[in-house]
Amino acid sequence: MKTGAGRFFEDYTVGQVIDHAVPRTLSGGERALYHALYPARHALTSSDAFAQACGLAAAPFDDMAVFHTVFGKTVPDISVNAVANLGYAEGRWLCPVWPGDTLTASSQVIGLRANSNGTSGVVWVRTTGHNQHGVPVLSYVRWVMVRRRGGPDPAPVVPDFATAVDARNLVIPAGLDFTRYDFAQAGEPHRWGDYAVGEVIDHVDGVTIEEAEHMLATRLWQNTAKVHFDAGQRADGRRLIYGGHVISLARALSFNGLANAQLVVALNGGNHVNPCFAGDTLRAWSEVLDRAETTAPGVGALRLRLVATRGGAAGALRGADGKYLPDVLLDLDCWVLIPT
Repeated sequence: MKTGAGRFFEDYTVGQVIDHAVPRTLSGGERALYHALYPARHALTSSDAFAQACGLAAAPFDDMAVFHTVFGKTVPDISVNAVANLGYAEGRWLCPVWPGDTLTASSQVIGLRANSNGTSGVVWVRTTGHNQHGVPVLSYVRWVMVRRRGGPDPAPVVPDFATAVDARNLVIPAGLDFTRYDFAQAGEPHRWGDYAVGEVIDHVDGVTIEEAEHMLATRLWQNTAKVHFDAGQRADGRRLIYGGHVISLARALSFNGLANAQLVVALNGGNHVNPCFAGDTLRAWSEVLDRAETTAPGVGALRLRLVATRGGAAGALRGADGKYLPDVLLDLDCWVLIPT
């Protein structure tokens, strides 16, 4: 038997370490495809000249492109038999990724809990991506609902997470300096001090998700989860849109109002609230949750809630019952870097 069906819930144990296969070397081709799939326009990741004026050697890869690459490495071992990817916590981008870098990934199982339905369970893992020099570039926790094959329930272990990454632990790329920042080239005049805690920003624009684009994106990141490709995996016969596709679309749409939020440096938490399917028109809004100073010259940090929806008013998140509204797709909490 040379083929495998992938891991099921019973195949995981707390403390287990999994080194994921297939290193991936990133080039300008991945950047071009990323910018073709998403309306990504942040200047620091688009222009070598702009990045060099900000103290970097060149334009680093988009943060979410790095996330998708590392995430994709994990799918055959963690979520190929997933029902759904549920959420994220304690994510930090630790080192810029440049064209020519090769990324690998490993994960440690940190939690398990069987679901009462007997057909699935939740698996928590902490994943770290490294470059070819062994330097960590990204670390995050995610939890995923995985199908069961059959067997006794393991003792439940549900990890606790910090509400948010402490702003003092944000990793600022070496050399980053926004004191000579060109607001005209970046596209908007708004600085760190122009944003107030509690402010809600409607990003206005919308993108209708196409099946072909989603398939291209999911293959680009070598994500093999069956629910994204095989219509027979769901009772309704629909292919589930990869949650990372929703994240990147929302991040790209946030340019309108947050054009100067150049880098995502931490993922405090996140939930894929409702399933997304081809034909849905995705819109986004952000809420400013916190502000922090950094030690880098001219660089401030904003903590943002980024919400993707199928419609509805900006700022509308939960109903009177406390549950997410049915049109909310994504609720993401992150730290970004912006000029002061």
